Amino acid sequence: MKVSVFALCALIALAGNAAAEIWQPSEPQIPLWPEKLAIGNPQVQGAETLYRKSKLVAGRPYAAIVDVSRPTMTIFPAKGRNTGAALLVFPGGGYGALAIDIEGTEVCDWATSIGITCAVLKYRVPQERHFADCKCERQLEPFMALQDAERAMGLLRQRAASLGIDPHKIGVVGFSAGGHLVTAISNATGRNYAAVDAADKESARPDFAIALYPGHLWGGERTAPFDPNDLKLMSFDQVVSSAPPTLIVQAEDDPMDDVRNAITYFLALKQAKVPVEIHLFLHGGHAFGLRPTAMPVTHWPALAEQWLRSIGILSPATPPS
Repeated sequence: MKVSVFALCALIALAGNAAAEIWQPSEPQIPLWPEKLAIGNPQVQGAETLYRKSKLVAGRPYAAIVDVSRPTMTIFPAKGRNTGAALLVFPGGGYGALAIDIEGTEVCDWATSIGITCAVLKYRVPQERHFADCKCERQLEPFMALQDAERAMGLLRQRAASLGIDPHKIGVVGFSAGGHLVTAISNATGRNYAAVDAADKESARPDFAIALYPGHLWGGERTAPFDPNDLKLMSFDQVVSSAPPTLIVQAEDDPMDDVRNAITYFLALKQAKVPVEIHLFLHGGHAFGLRPTAMPVTHWPALAEQWLRSIGILSPATPPS
């Protein structure tokens, strides 16, 4: 079976783990597509499986899901005072796997604690994709992860009243490949699939976007001079002026996705006159999620909360008396 470089790396990394299990979140999984609807099938190697990774992040292991052919959305209600805002989470994993806790449910632990309804997207993987370092032609669009993201956004807006959320305050956050998916849904000029039902009449464009260590955007070479115009567009033709306000966070020593991915996208948004804020940290590496450590980059949720207040998604903080 032919798989992309990123999917193959993810599968190899997972191959040596302990006995597999099924992901069972604390809230029910909501199927994205009607059961009998034919959707694209990723090139899976078997049944959907959750692996407990032996690698430690902030002193703890993390979990990853492979071989997802029927995508779902899991919604976690806001805790305490409901702000009406909602956040759709795209875990990373090179489009070959999903880091479902460290870049998924743990994001919702933070979001729901500040009154944001949170939904984790379990999108189809592995994706057959070729990126900048592949030296090959870009494949045909659209791709399945973007379809799943757009479908989930429509479902959230359709169910906004029952979920207690404002349909005009629904954003996205993504990590690595999930950060790339953030850029894709932010700049898509129309749905990348034929409408299925009333949910697809809702807008799929997020109201705000947060991209952490996004990859697969910069088309340059690490050893070549940096060209800020070298934006490798994978899932959209151009950065559009209607893209939502965006926050970008990355560590400069990221060994997986060069920091120039983030810088290039930041400059492209600036050129399109899209409100954008970027935070680059000296140290942090890749795939740190939001588990706090001594490294300042892991405290990005505080910056994100402040930014959400600055763009009007959350109410301004009450100044101390």
